[in-house]
Amino acid sequence: MSAPLVLGIESSCDETSVGIVRGTELLANEVASSVELHARFGGVVPEVASRAHLEAMVPTLERALATADVDLGEVDAIAVTAGPGLMGSLVVGLSAAKTLASVLKVPFFGLNHLVGHVAVDILDHGPLPSPVLALLVSGGHTQLLAVRDITGDITEVGTTIDDAAGEAYDKVARLLGLEYPGGPVIDKAAQGGDPKAIRFPRGLTARHDLEKHRFDYSFSGLKTAVARYVERAERDGQEISVPDVAASFQEAVADVLTAKAIDACRELGIEHMVLGGGVAANSRLRTLLAERCEQAGVELRRPRPGLCTDNGAMIAVLGAQVIEAGRAPSSLRIPADSGMPVTQVIA
Repeated sequence: MSAPLVLGIESSCDETSVGIVRGTELLANEVASSVELHARFGGVVPEVASRAHLEAMVPTLERALATADVDLGEVDAIAVTAGPGLMGSLVVGLSAAKTLASVLKVPFFGLNHLVGHVAVDILDHGPLPSPVLALLVSGGHTQLLAVRDITGDITEVGTTIDDAAGEAYDKVARLLGLEYPGGPVIDKAAQGGDPKAIRFPRGLTARHDLEKHRFDYSFSGLKTAVARYVERAERDGQEISVPDVAASFQEAVADVLTAKAIDACRELGIEHMVLGGGVAANSRLRTLLAERCEQAGVELRRPRPGLCTDNGAMIAVLGAQVIEAGRAPSSLRIPADSGMPVTQVIA
């Protein structure tokens, strides 16, 4: 039996994407971003995102089919992000996917956006080892996951108790007068700065915090520390070195992310790690995590940066995995679930 040809739709936030895979082979991954529409607001506006998805869905689908050189009639299944994400954005993708599945009379799978970020590495490096620790770092989520089966056995080891790493990047970029989204611009600014110039705090690493939140993350205090540094410098008439602040902030984020991930591997006896999510494209995080994994004897898998941000390919390959595992399709009546837990792979 040949590998399933799966079309995946992702519309959880500000990017409309359609990916097509045959098993673990990537055939197309088309993305239409509405980030420029949100830039003047300094963040994603849900109503604007929903409208952008409506306008981009059909053209993005057509481009993906053309790139993959396949006809809709050849598709074996439709996969789509059912959650978590912005409710209005999710509904657009779900509606498109349900329509396609109904017309084509093929199985329909409503899948977890977060699990897709882990599964996408399969496209670059093949089947995931079991168990594997996933460090998932995105705009709205920062989590450590013990993954034994990508199609149905995922345990949350740690999570953020306030701001996610990506949110902190956006807020700090705003403090420094940089463009939105903050991740890429801070990463670029940090290249010319000194990461040791300012000792910003590492959240939830004090002894009393580790007793209760050993594997959890917090970036709210870090964001506040940067704000106070900037305010103090402006009050005292001191020139602010944006590269130094960016590099020092980025170092604090990467330090705590990687330290807790390595600690979790040691505690759980897991020898493999996979990095996922939009912030996984960050150059300092990728470098420091690779260094620390090598020192700890942990094998690290990192998808190419282009597959780290939200995309349809991650949903399509997760769909192919659940099909090959024999998981039952979703009902066409499933609703969007903006708070879908990471332990639930299929809606």
